[in-house]
Amino acid sequence: MKLANGIFLAALLTSAAHAQTNAGEQKPDPNLPFAITKVASFDLPWRIAFLPDGRMLVTEKVGRVDLVTPQGAKTEIGGVPPCYVEGQDGMLGVFLSPHYATDHDVYLTYVAPGDYGGSVTLGRGRLVLDGKQPRLDGFQVLWRQMPPGKGGQPGGQIAFSPDGKYLFLTLGDRQRFTPAQDPSQPVGKILRLTLDGKPAPGNPWAGKVGARTIPLIDPAADTEKAKTAPVVSTYTFPGPNLTPAETWTTGHRTPYGLAFAPDGRLWELEHGPRGGDELNLIQRGKNYGWPLVSYGINYDGVPIPSPDTRPDLAKPVIYWTPVIAPGNLMFYKGTLFPHWNGSALLSGLVSEAIVRVTFDGKGGAKAVQRWSIGKRVRDIEEAPDGSLWMLEDAESGGLYHLTPK
Repeated sequence: MKLANGIFLAALLTSAAHAQTNAGEQKPDPNLPFAITKVASFDLPWRIAFLPDGRMLVTEKVGRVDLVTPQGAKTEIGGVPPCYVEGQDGMLGVFLSPHYATDHDVYLTYVAPGDYGGSVTLGRGRLVLDGKQPRLDGFQVLWRQMPPGKGGQPGGQIAFSPDGKYLFLTLGDRQRFTPAQDPSQPVGKILRLTLDGKPAPGNPWAGKVGARTIPLIDPAADTEKAKTAPVVSTYTFPGPNLTPAETWTTGHRTPYGLAFAPDGRLWELEHGPRGGDELNLIQRGKNYGWPLVSYGINYDGVPIPSPDTRPDLAKPVIYWTPVIAPGNLMFYKGTLFPHWNGSALLSGLVSEAIVRVTFDGKGGAKAVQRWSIGKRVRDIEEAPDGSLWMLEDAESGGLYHLTPK
C-alpha cells in the first residue's frame, strides 16, 4: 500500500507540469504496421479476455459470452446471467481473475434488467472447461448499481491493482449528467473494491456513507436541462449507502478504458460529448469535472465551461476534439511489436482508428501514431504470443488478428 500511495503522490506532484494537449487533429499514418486478418463474426462484440492457452472469451452486447479459438471456432458459455439490452447497455466486459491460475474465476460486467431500465452490475463465476459445454459455475453478483434506470454510457471496465488484491470499476453517468457529482450515487465514478465487491480499505472516503434516499432522473437533453430534470422516482437503500466508501474518483462521463501502466500509474479513457474525449491520469480522490466542465460542448450546441476555468478540478493529460470516440485502452507488453513495449493502444469508434500513446514516466503522455482501420474499433487486446486482436463494433462485428508486416 505504501508503494501504491507513493506512486499516486508522485503522479500528483508531476501532473501539474504537463500542459493539456489536443490530439484531435492528428493525421493518420498511411502505412499500417500490421496485417489484418478476419477470423470470425459476432453480434455487437464488446470485449476480449485471453485465456493462458491463447483461446479467448468474447462478450456480445446482446447477452452472450463465447469461448473462441484463434482459428475462430466459437462455443457459447453457459451460466451467463441475463442482461438488459438497450442502446449502449447489455453484456459489457469480461476479465480473468488476477489469480486465474488457481481460482479459474472470471468477472463479468453487464447491465442487469430491473423494473425500470437496468443496473450496471459486477459478477463472478468459475470457468469450467471439462469437455462439455464451457460454463460459469456458481455465478454471483458482487456489486450492483441501484436503483435501475434508463440511459446508456454504462462504463463497466475493470482494472485489477498490480498487487492483485483490489479491482477498479468504471461507472458511466448513464447520460444523467448531474449524478456524476453526487457523492451518494455511483454513476460517473471509478470505484475501488475488494475482489469480492466490497469497499476497499484505504479509499479516500473510507467508512463514510451516503444519503439513505437518492433521486432517479432520466437522461436529459444537455448539461443545463439536467440541473432541473424531473425526478422519476426515489430509491431508499435497505441498509447503509456505501457509495462514498467505494469511490476512488468522481466526475466521469463514459469511462470505457482503464488500465495500469507498467510503472504502476492508472490511466482512464472516456468519451466527451461533442468534442473533448479524455485520457486521464487517475489519482486518489480527484474530481475529473464532468458535467461541470469539458473541452467539448453538448450535442445540441449548448456550451459547457472549459476545464481551464476550474483549476480545482483534474484536467485530462490528452483530449481529442474532434473526438476519436474511444472503445478501450490497453498497454502493450509483448515482443512482436518491440518498439511499442510500454505504449498504450486506444481503439476508436467514430474515428475508426487505433491510436498509440507513449508515456514519459512522470505523468505525461503523447499521442504519437494514429492508424485508420476503416471499421469501428470496440476493443483491442494483446494475446499471450504478443499479437493483437481487434473487435469491430457492428451488428455483424468481426474479430480480427493483427500481426506484424
